Amino acid sequence: MSKHKKPQQETEPAEMKPEAEKAAAEEEVTAEQEAPAPETDPAAELQSIISKLEDDLKEAKNDVARAYADADNTRKRLAKQAEADRKYRFQQAALELLPVLDSMNLALANAPQSEETQNFVKGFEMIRTKLEDVLDKEGVKEIDAEGKPFDAATMQAVMQEPAEGVEPGTVTQVLQKGYMLKDRMLRPAMVKVSA
Repeated sequence: MSKHKKPQQETEPAEMKPEAEKAAAEEEVTAEQEAPAPETDPAAELQSIISKLEDDLKEAKNDVARAYADADNTRKRLAKQAEADRKYRFQQAALELLPVLDSMNLALANAPQSEETQNFVKGFEMIRTKLEDVLDKEGVKEIDAEGKPFDAATMQAVMQEPAEGVEPGTVTQVLQKGYMLKDRMLRPAMVKVSA
């Protein structure tokens, strides 16, 4: 038996040797971890943190100011768009009604002058007056062009001819009436201009 135990004792120190090395290595690592770090000034550390927080606060304030300005600009733009929509809501209807008014004016200008048609002519005149009243109520105004100097912003010259006693560039005849909706052009007046 004693022979048997001896080899075990010889193997035990061999097995313990790596464990001892391992324990020594762990002690070194622990000693390194516990070694005091190079001393830093706590006031400088706090000042660095305060400085970073102040920068973050400035950036956050700028972000809030930008967001507020964007929201305010959006609100103003939407209010302006809503006002324009209200102001010009009748534009499409007016554009569709103007040819009807033109046709009525043409029919009345060429109405037969007989007693049989007088009631029809008066009826058409009343309808035209009502239509003109509706357009006027919505802000549609006829462009006054006859005898005025040509204005390219509100008129379209389709003919030019010399006219006696008329200054060049003056509207001598309105071929198709033009209209404005408040301050917006609906349709330019088609005119003949003196040369």
